[in-house]
Amino acid sequence: MSVASKEVPKDVVPVTPEYWALACAHLAKKDRVMKKLIPQFGNAILETRGDAFVTLARSIVGQQISVKAAQSVWDKFSLLTKKLTPAAVLKLKVDDMRAAGLSVRKVEYLVDLALHFSNGAVHVKDWQAMDDEAIIDELVAIRGIGRWTAEMFLIFHLMRPNVLPLDDVGLINGISSNYFSGEPVSRSDAREVAQAWSPYCTVATWYIWRSLDPVPVAY
Repeated sequence: MSVASKEVPKDVVPVTPEYWALACAHLAKKDRVMKKLIPQFGNAILETRGDAFVTLARSIVGQQISVKAAQSVWDKFSLLTKKLTPAAVLKLKVDDMRAAGLSVRKVEYLVDLALHFSNGAVHVKDWQAMDDEAIIDELVAIRGIGRWTAEMFLIFHLMRPNVLPLDDVGLINGISSNYFSGEPVSRSDAREVAQAWSPYCTVATWYIWRSLDPVPVAY
């Protein structure tokens, strides 16, 4: 699903990455498209929710359904417990989770996510010191989480500065529109364009998404 199709959740905690201004200056200097794009979006910035478990749980709930449907299911699911924590999810009844609108598979995914968090299989406290690929490896070991979801987590939760999500439809479409006059773009084409973005591929990707949909996104 393209990032550009998502809405901004109401409970986003606005946190600006410390590198944002430096990244914008770097991109404007190195890339002609970025030089034009960045000023168009004023003070809009990358934002984070601040809760790793909730961010990943929402990504699972929202898989393969519309934004509206995902929000509806999430609202019902989140009412099943006072606070959405791994321990709380593990105590929920499968029938209650299904009644909230979750498929059998998504119930299994959410339970597996909760297990990984509760048994220490993911090293949340160590993530700040770990490199991107090491974190991705931990996350994709959880059922229902693939590389794309892990990369979205690196961008929207950990706010890592140099993530290039080549599996993202919005990024590929945005590169096609902004750099290739709408012509089809391969992953290698995208990598070539992104050479000028490093070490701030996350910020460039965010502005590419904005070029397709001016409403900022968050998880």
